[in-house]
Amino acid sequence: MGLLDDHSNEQERIRAVYRDWLADERIAAYAWYRADVMEQDLARRRVAAALLAQTLGPDLGKLRMVDVGCGSVGFLRQLVDWGADPCRLAGTEYQEQRLVLARMRSAPGIRWHLGDLDFATPGSFDLAVANTVFSSILAPHARAALASAMWRSVAPGGWCMLFDFRYNNPRNPNVRCVTRDELRQMWPAAENRYRSLLLAPPIARRLVGAPRIVAELLAALAPPLRSHFIYMARKPA
Repeated sequence: MGLLDDHSNEQERIRAVYRDWLADERIAAYAWYRADVMEQDLARRRVAAALLAQTLGPDLGKLRMVDVGCGSVGFLRQLVDWGADPCRLAGTEYQEQRLVLARMRSAPGIRWHLGDLDFATPGSFDLAVANTVFSSILAPHARAALASAMWRSVAPGGWCMLFDFRYNNPRNPNVRCVTRDELRQMWPAAENRYRSLLLAPPIARRLVGAPRIVAELLAALAPPLRSHFIYMARKPA
């Protein structure tokens, strides 16, 4: 079996996992109206906004950006809210159903692609983003291939941005965390940013109903309890 066959098998495994997940009642644990989900979404947006302003500047209107594994396109919608031009945005996704929802929910002008980043010419974006994508890829060679594709798609001086898990979930064998050593190997950039964030979901769910300051203090004062990170790496100019 060749490398291409291995890559195709990994893609199909990911599709099957997400099909089952979308049909499973466990999705209710991540429903948009849950207080803990809203708080975590706000925290993620706050950190992402600060990092984007520091690295790419406050004006996103002229930047070309792609969301790899965009899902139902929450992050691209956020970029438009922050001033990005939809005609300069693109999204890729393995699940056709999610891509259909993304088109329905998004501003006109965004380009959509079912599959990998193979449509992107080298240096065609200023920012390539992947949100909880790499943790869904278990095969090391598939992770490395996607990281290389993102790096290749970014122009010199542009950035790759990753939001993902710091720790493994013992109850979910279909995800694997992304370590800092792995990030450095995937994108050996001299300039990078790393921020840990989000109180671990099992803890956050137990604190639903408690004063908000309790969760905020735990996340602020106990960094090991932060379950996720945002990492940005700059491609040499």
